[in-house]
Amino acid sequence: MSAPVRSDQPEPVTGEQALQDRHLARARSAYDRAVAACRAAGIEADRAEVVPTGPAARAANAVRLAARSIAERDGRAPDPAAAARCSRNAAAAAATAAQAARATAPGPLADTALQAALTASGAAAEAAGGRSPGRAEALTARAEATEESAVAAARGAGWTGAAPARP
Repeated sequence: MSAPVRSDQPEPVTGEQALQDRHLARARSAYDRAVAACRAAGIEADRAEVVPTGPAARAANAVRLAARSIAERDGRAPDPAAAARCSRNAAAAAATAAQAARATAPGPLADTALQAALTASGAAAEAAGGRSPGRAEALTARAEATEESAVAAARGAGWTGAAPARP
């Protein structure tokens, strides 16, 4: 028997809302990586274009669209499939921005960060697709793990947060 929820405590989050929250947390993380990679590449938000004509404009536009997608999902009724698509789009934006950051400052750490961003984008796409979009636990867990790896790799490349100390 479960303990009753007191009126001054929020109700536990379960089911569709919990899935949506997980996808949106991953979307926000990917968005943060995209912004950081753009910053590392010297790409300002005002570089976004409706029809992007170069790598900087593509990265800035992808970040702009990811922000809009996340804002659109916030506060909406639970829809894990839509939240997973939002996360997929943010991860794709982060991969686009990682390409620009790597082009600006190539090297082994940037290569690793780009590869991790591409892997996270692929995992997010898998979690958003399939027979039960946004609802497959194994795919969602894999997307979360690859997002964590992408965050660590971006940090290691110096794109976000403090880079780990080198031996």
